[in-house]
Amino acid sequence: MEKHLERPIEPKRMNKIRIAKFISSRGVTSKTEISGSLKISMPTTLQNVKELMEAGVVVEEGEYESTGGRKAKALSINQKAGYALGVDITRNHITTVIVNARKEILASDRIRVPYRNESDYYEEMIRHIFEFSGKQKIKKEKIMGIGFSLPGFVNREQKVLTSSHVLKVKNVSFKNLETLLHVPYELDNDANSAAFAELGNTAGNEVYLSLSNTVGGAVYFDRKLYRGENFKSGEFGHMIIERNGRTCYCGKKGCADAYCSASILQEHGDGSLEGFFDKLRSRQKEATEVWEEYLEYLAIVITNLRMFFDCKIVLGGYVGGYLDEFMPDLAKKVMEYNKFDLDTSYLSTGKYKLEAAAYGATLGFIEDFLEKV
Repeated sequence: MEKHLERPIEPKRMNKIRIAKFISSRGVTSKTEISGSLKISMPTTLQNVKELMEAGVVVEEGEYESTGGRKAKALSINQKAGYALGVDITRNHITTVIVNARKEILASDRIRVPYRNESDYYEEMIRHIFEFSGKQKIKKEKIMGIGFSLPGFVNREQKVLTSSHVLKVKNVSFKNLETLLHVPYELDNDANSAAFAELGNTAGNEVYLSLSNTVGGAVYFDRKLYRGENFKSGEFGHMIIERNGRTCYCGKKGCADAYCSASILQEHGDGSLEGFFDKLRSRQKEATEVWEEYLEYLAIVITNLRMFFDCKIVLGGYVGGYLDEFMPDLAKKVMEYNKFDLDTSYLSTGKYKLEAAAYGATLGFIEDFLEKV
């Protein structure tokens, strides 16, 4: 069957979309800056900004910083234009965030609910999502959509979680959520969602390494997520870093996942990462030894990624949320393996910590909203 070809967007509307996206990316800007940066005439800029304001998409808030003369009105996206919800499902928790049209997190919530592939689990989850958004005075008709982040391989078109080692399931369809949600919704892999949160607005070429209960990640080339020919790009956890090493859940030996997953640290922290890092900070011998080994293997993974891609690397996931204070130690170990760089300035931790995957799951809906102005 021949695919229907979409009509190209007319130039007038394209200018409006470009202006809306520019305002969104800048946060706060002025008509003069829009005109100059986008190479759009001032009369055209004025007309489009007027229409965006009349549609309730853009608002004037205060004055924009000026280098001299009269200060211009500051333009920004109307934070009340709409909202997107992000839901990160893990083995034992559900994290929910509410994000406004300005891509600002209004509220976040994390509850402990062990995952079960049963109808009552999904019903409880949906009930909690809407109760949480209701407490924030978010009306259902103002919800652009709900993004679900899942640990595993996801068929986004079919809305199917094809497999998840963390959740111990295969071929779970989320299509039945349509009858519970009555709003648009999407599914994506948790590492891809978190990478979108951390890199989506800024990345040129960057790699995101997710250090959660499984090790994964994502690759951005020229500001675009590279998903791979079979949608399996970024499976960094299955690089072999130790010949005939520990057995990975995939069946191979020596995979990075067997050495760098968060669960390794949790086992030595009475079941929690916080417990492990408490022991580490109090210099308990066992925790210190486990951490030294963990950093050693993490340094190998980082060095391999740097050799593969030669770009910035962002560390995220559960462990990434704790790494800031240990970056000097990690940097020393990385430099022992990497003889091609003078420093580790290419290496950083993520901004959003435990909320990254949930937050990233919302951003596609806001981008779609800006495409429809």
